Amino acid sequence: MRILKRILIGLAILFLVIQVVRPERTNPIGDGGRTIGARTQMTEPVSTILKRSCKDCHSFDTEWPWYSSVAPASWLVAHDVKEGRQHLSLSDWAAYDKKRALKKLDEMCDEVTEGNMPPGYYTMMHSAARLTDEDRKTLCDWTRAETARIESLP
Repeated sequence: MRILKRILIGLAILFLVIQVVRPERTNPIGDGGRTIGARTQMTEPVSTILKRSCKDCHSFDTEWPWYSSVAPASWLVAHDVKEGRQHLSLSDWAAYDKKRALKKLDEMCDEVTEGNMPPGYYTMMHSAARLTDEDRKTLCDWTRAETARIESLP
């Protein structure tokens, strides 16, 4: 019993100490003219899907949940957001040249079709972010139409 008490006290102290290591949780100020919504012919249903299921990790409009302030979860959330923004930025779509934008559109459809996005660990905590088959179809239909539009541009 005495050993268990010491272990619990040690874990409590460790938990408090790791709270000092705070990851950066930022939402950079973006330029509305550089977003995917401003640079594509996005439909309202697609906009709704992206806001509901993608923006927290792939935009500058992240809503940081309460657990993103508590280590070690804060480290994981900050890492996922940083990595998500690096892989696909809905807030800085203008940074992609034509070739890269086409690749990103193709990847969007692939990732949701294969069930990789949004990830299961995210939808466990954010059930509204789950995509239905209709959501996937809507998103993929739009990515194909947007790909055709972009390919027709000079």
